[in-house]
Amino acid sequence: MIITITREDGQVVYDTTMIEDAQARANADISISKIGTLNVIMEALNFASGTHQNNLEQLLQNAEEAVVETPEGEEPEGEAEEVAEETDSEDES
Repeated sequence: MIITITREDGQVVYDTTMIEDAQARANADISISKIGTLNVIMEALNFASGTHQNNLEQLLQNAEEAVVETPEGEEPEGEAEEVAEETDSEDES
């Protein structure tokens, strides 16, 4: 399998099928599989998080009774949880 690793000083291309040690080649293939799985999970979690945040924003926009008027610089009473704005950014792999 051809793998491209991007570093600060450029890219390095590796061919895992050329690893002579069978155990090291198997470990490389396992790591590649795990990384792929984790990337899919991260993308799914980002999508789910963005969807829930959008749903929350729509719900709150329709609930004017939930708006808290606070003077500049003061915190509202009660538990506060900030929800960060999501940005769309796709990582190139």
